[in-house]
Amino acid sequence: MSHTASANRLVGRRLYLPRMSDCAAEALAAAFRSVGFDATALPPPDVRTLELGALYLNGDECLPAKVTLGDILKVIETPGFRPERAAFFMPTTKGPCRLGQYAPQIRSLLRRIGHSDVHLISPIERDGYQETGTYAPTLMRTAWRAVASSDLLTKLLLKTRPYERTGGDADRAYEFSRRELCAALETPGSSSQPQLRRLSDTLGRIRDRFRAIPAHYERGRLLIGIQGEIFCRLEEFSNSHLIRRLEACGAEAWLSDISEWIWYCNSDEEQRLRHDGRRYSFAMTKAKLRDHAQRSDQHTLHRLFALDFQGYQEPEGAEGLLQAGFRYLPCTGAEGEMVLSAGKIDHFYRHGVDGIVDVSPFSCMNGIVSEALYPRLSQDHAGLPIRNVYVDGTGRDLTTELEIFLELARTYQTNKPHARRYPPMFREQLRVSAPAVETCLAPTFSLAS
Repeated sequence: MSHTASANRLVGRRLYLPRMSDCAAEALAAAFRSVGFDATALPPPDVRTLELGALYLNGDECLPAKVTLGDILKVIETPGFRPERAAFFMPTTKGPCRLGQYAPQIRSLLRRIGHSDVHLISPIERDGYQETGTYAPTLMRTAWRAVASSDLLTKLLLKTRPYERTGGDADRAYEFSRRELCAALETPGSSSQPQLRRLSDTLGRIRDRFRAIPAHYERGRLLIGIQGEIFCRLEEFSNSHLIRRLEACGAEAWLSDISEWIWYCNSDEEQRLRHDGRRYSFAMTKAKLRDHAQRSDQHTLHRLFALDFQGYQEPEGAEGLLQAGFRYLPCTGAEGEMVLSAGKIDHFYRHGVDGIVDVSPFSCMNGIVSEALYPRLSQDHAGLPIRNVYVDGTGRDLTTELEIFLELARTYQTNKPHARRYPPMFREQLRVSAPAVETCLAPTFSLAS
């Protein structure tokens, strides 16, 4: 089927996007709405998600497969669901991850249970996600800005919430800001520069809103880097609210960005083109122009947070991470999150983190390979504590093992070779006028939930 024909099949359908991350999924849905698609994120996963996923899987699949399938089936079982009016977005890949099998498996299942009318869009990163037809160039630019912006909002939340004076303030600001960000992204008909200006204005207001949250920025709190398999490190239900549990134990989390994966895909594409003898080709030119545009957008948006994210800087592109991890796991012979994880250790180490948690689904190859590398990586980085956490959907309480890990992190903190760099608000909180957030009704998290 041609890309145009596939896009035409979306007319009159609601497009559901996987909820890998609350903010990123909703921002991406807003990007699809900006070019005229009726798009929304799948509802948040819950116990029913796991029940439905388990009905049709044999148990060998990873947790993200179960959660994604369960969320789709949860929509399908909704009263009044009309299969001919629905479509699901399920990206795929040709790499080592089982993600490449999700789309064929879901298609087969939908046929078996009588929903062959449901359309499944399964673009692959190496064809530029062209299945959305003539909208692809505009949509790809807006989608990238959605991802980059959602990363910024998530960082604001995680660097503020552990220090808030009143519990729930940061979550309320986050919920309000997420809706504001989506409203800016979904505005139709904007050309590239006006859209970027509108997005910059919106992020500026969001930044000021978080700066105005009453907080006590005390030094010495443990800073824990979070990396690993992208779905499970981002999706709170799947990782049993790992970050909130770390915060409840007195730590602060530095979560690896989604953008990191985009940079890796760009680098991997160029590497493959060179390997295929297409160093000087239209495809390589197109890839480099896209990479240049994405870097330009990111620089424009990140400049707004130069003060706020001092000490939390992410690598520019994937090249530095791949180089740092090359002697442990060369990216020319392996691929996937594992090569990023090998290199991200060094980045976290040099920015003064006190420990690293790698989150992966049970039986994930990326997690298993990374775990085999971590003893040597820890030894080469002054004994930096690294903990693998495997999640399987059973909802087990991680508190005890996290508390033990944090004791190791406190010991490391006293003698770590690279001191943490703190942003200005740790010296004197920035005071600005910010939009009110009283209309936000996000509940405060409870470990009993």
